[in-house]
Amino acid sequence: MVSKVYVTRNLPGTALGELGRHCHVTLNKKATPPSRKELLKNVSGKDAILCMLSDRIDREVMDAAPGLKIISSYSTGFEHIDVAEATRRGIHVTYTSDILAEATADLTFALILACARNVVAGDAMVRKGKWRVGWAPDLLLGQSVHGATFGIVGLGRIGSAVARRARGFDMKILYHNRGRNERAEAELGAQYRSLDGLLAESDFVSIHTAMNGASRQLINKDSLAKMKPTAFLINTARGAVVNERDLIAALKKKTIAGAGLDVFDKEPLPRASPLVRMKNVVLLPHIGSASRQTRSKMADVAVKSILDALSGKSLDPAFLVNPKS
Repeated sequence: MVSKVYVTRNLPGTALGELGRHCHVTLNKKATPPSRKELLKNVSGKDAILCMLSDRIDREVMDAAPGLKIISSYSTGFEHIDVAEATRRGIHVTYTSDILAEATADLTFALILACARNVVAGDAMVRKGKWRVGWAPDLLLGQSVHGATFGIVGLGRIGSAVARRARGFDMKILYHNRGRNERAEAELGAQYRSLDGLLAESDFVSIHTAMNGASRQLINKDSLAKMKPTAFLINTARGAVVNERDLIAALKKKTIAGAGLDVFDKEPLPRASPLVRMKNVVLLPHIGSASRQTRSKMADVAVKSILDALSGKSLDPAFLVNPKS
């Protein structure tokens, strides 16, 4: 009998074609996520689901698909999945781990440079015909990135990839983790700090922590108050790590110089958000991993996990979320 798979969004690359050669695939062809009603309807009778961060996979979804063998998430996070319930039912949960580390690190540095050197404002000035003097000593003065102090909150694979880039800019690298990363200290020259110490010293603070109970709204009014008024906050991790209301207030009051954000508490960012009208923030639509190579590789991994699970093969532990028994 051919296995049945529900895929909640179309994917780049050739992986879906490979999946279709082995399984019967039901695909949500819309650019938007399936509604809850559509999700519950289309997962019914399926052996596997390939989902996104925007799809809440909970007990109700699992009840709708009692034969479900694997939940494969096209993401580096898995907070949208009830992993404990899936594990209890014997359902594999996989993700694409840190395949996107290098692409996300690239984008992190793009945000750092855009914020520090007024890249967005400069582009707008040229396009709108407001560049009237060929060169001026004080035109769009920004802040130097080279030689600055760089604070990384969460020195995992993505944070380490960002640190490697920071070394090329001869930055002083500080980091904060729940525990010391002595290997990274030796390889990257990173110095451990308490969170408060990192915030107080850094010219740029970049968020790379995983989303969990401890990291939710880790950056809030109190945290922002500890930062330099000339410092920038960069977030390419998860929107919920930052208290967005507190950040907006800090940007308005110029408690900090600015922010570069690729993720938000609610996505897409509502047009009514004050962030949209602020000049001291650079906003991107959650494109941290959006290189063709990375997104295609993520699809390959997500599909391979499904095919391996459905054929009874051992799953690659690098992509398996369920705790080891």
